[in-house]
Formats: sequence, C-alpha cells, structure tokens
Amino acid sequence: MKTIQWFPGHMAKAMRAMEESMGLVDAVVFVLDARCPASSYNPRLRALAGEKPVLYLLNKGDLADRASESFLSLFPKGRALRLSASSPASARPLQAAMEELVHEKAERLRAKGSQKPLRFMVAGIPNTGKSTVINLLSGAKKAVTGDRAGVTRAKQWVHCGSFDLLDTPGTMPPSCADQRLARRLAYVGCINDDILALDEIALSLLEELYEKAPAALSARYAISGGTPLEMLDTVCKNRGFLLRGGEYDYERGERAVLDDLRKGKLGRVCFDSAEDLSAVGLIS
Repeated sequence: MKTIQWFPGHMAKAMRAMEESMGLVDAVVFVLDARCPASSYNPRLRALAGEKPVLYLLNKGDLADRASESFLSLFPKGRALRLSASSPASARPLQAAMEELVHEKAERLRAKGSQKPLRFMVAGIPNTGKSTVINLLSGAKKAVTGDRAGVTRAKQWVHCGSFDLLDTPGTMPPSCADQRLARRLAYVGCINDDILALDEIALSLLEELYEKAPAALSARYAISGGTPLEMLDTVCKNRGFLLRGGEYDYERGERAVLDDLRKGKLGRVCFDSAEDLSAVGLIS
C-alpha cells in the first residue's frame, strides 16, 4: 500500500508563523475530527502551545457515533468539548468553554481595569473545521471555509465579541508515523485526494467500515460480507457503476464510498479508540 505523506512547503511556513504568533495568544483551541480524534491530532502543534491552556474541540460530532462522546471523560475537566460547528446551537457551549479556559486571566485583567480582549489561536490539521468554528463564534462568514483540505493558506485575525481569534492554516505533522491513522485522515478528507491512491483508500475504508459499521454498509449498498474488493463489486453492481461491456467502474465506486462517508450518508461512525488517543499522547 502506498505510504501517505503530505507536508508541502506552505505547511512548513505556516508552522513557523504559528510559532512566532504563539506569544500573542492567551490560549489555544485545537480542532479535531470527532470521527478520528487521535488521527487528527498533530503533536507538533501541541508542542508549540507549551504551557498555554488548551481546549480540544471534537468537531463534526454530528457525523460521529456515541463512542466519541465517551472520549470527553478522558480529558481533564473543561478541556474537551464535542460539537458540530456547522450548527448555530453550538456557539453558546463553545463560548462558555472558552471563557472557562481563560477565566483566571480574565479576572486578573478585570481587576486591573483592562478591557483588552483575550486572544485564542484556532489550530489543527486540514479540513477539521477551524474556519467554521471561527464563523460560528463570530456569527458571520469571516473565515474562508471549504469541504476539502488546504483551504486556509494564511493566518488571519477575527474579532468575536470578547475574544480575538487567530485562524491558522491546517498543518500536518512532517511524517505520518502510523499509516493506519493516516488512512483514516484520508477517509474523512483531511488529506488532499490528489496525492492519494484512492483505490487503496476506498478498499481500506470498506474493510474498516465492515468491522465498525456493517449495518451501514448493508443499508446503503446491500453489502453482506466478502473481501474489500468483493464489497466494492457489490457497490458498483447495486449503484449501477458500469463501463461499456458490463465491467465495473471501480473509480466511480471508490469515489462514491468516500463521498458517502464524508457527507454522512453512511451514518455516524468513529474510527479511533481510546487506545489510539493514548498512543498519540492526546490523553495520558
């Protein structure tokens, strides 16, 4: 299977810019994908934050099953939140969690009579929803969003009520040590599809989904088992993805499976486990 590796030059530049900006912020919001929070954790970003308070935001909770809810209890109290930034109802709990995170510093500033807004850096790997989080808090479309990896290429400050938020480009680690976790990032669209062997990714996805959500595969494609390739055959057969001569159009089938997952058409799923969170250092 082709090794997944994605760290273009703009990401190295972004990491340097974020390191320079860290001294300007009071706290950090790390945006993770609730379907694969361990996979979407970049330890290098966490190292940049140093001793600053951090809120881990498990975003896209509307696409993740309840297994991801249980992860919240593994974090220190008040340091993790699960939500969907695309839902306006998520704004209030997110703002409350951020206020609690910097409560002590805010009290000190008030005691001095300061009106200075507290500053947060919003960081994470590509396509986890950082800009959507900022738009949620600002109540307006102030940050550019998209459903593909690598939309934000430069940092930008956005004023949101009592906070100033620094939107940053999505940044991958320079190397993906655990290819199993890297494949999960590919499933959910956190890695540029152009650098992937989509046939390998789609077959791996079918294999994992059959382990974790067989009912979803049965409901969507009438898959009842078999090897990953046999399951892809079933997708092509039941969706009518055929080439001239009756051969299966595997490329359409592969893209359909990936698109269906990313759009939530395969139901809620969580690929990572608590052991994965521990292995990457996200929890102790």
